[in-house]
Amino acid sequence: MIRKIIEIQEKKCNGCGLCASACHEGAIGMVDGKARLLREDYCDGLGDCLPQCPTGAITFVEREAAPYDEAGISRLRQWPCQIKLVPVNAPYFHKAKLLIAADCTAYTYADFHRDFMKGKITLIGCPKLDGADYSEKLTEIIKNNDIRSVTILRMEVPCCGGLEMAVKKALQNSGKFLPWQVVTISTEGQILD
Repeated sequence: MIRKIIEIQEKKCNGCGLCASACHEGAIGMVDGKARLLREDYCDGLGDCLPQCPTGAITFVEREAAPYDEAGISRLRQWPCQIKLVPVNAPYFHKAKLLIAADCTAYTYADFHRDFMKGKITLIGCPKLDGADYSEKLTEIIKNNDIRSVTILRMEVPCCGGLEMAVKKALQNSGKFLPWQVVTISTEGQILD
């Protein structure tokens, strides 16, 4: 089908990654230091990536392309996503809304991608299994990046309290005042009030 889709001029791309962070559909990724259209069927043709590109490397074209696959879009906007593996500084943290989720939540809450990940940078972890206090790393992420908000997604079980406490400590130690919230999921997969 002929449709509007983005085109990235590799020679103009400076590798900043801002377009990949702005692409809510995950159509753009960084490969060998350059932005690439990884999945044309994930490009919605709306162009959230265009104003983010400082070099003008991204334009719209009308061409034969796979149909937009709204149902198949991955909401994960970066890699890696585990707290212990994610770098402290990365382009995708620029103006990011963070979702810091206990890893069990993705398996317990059926609409995890649609209801929580869309439009957010997702960090997952389990302090009990990782045997880690994430507060220092999360403090550095929040302190050194332009984070817009933080959502903590945890299970109702006591061990998830460690994740919530680490994020609260990081928010406090960062010296920033950000909007934040805690959402708790029951072991039956329901959101608790």
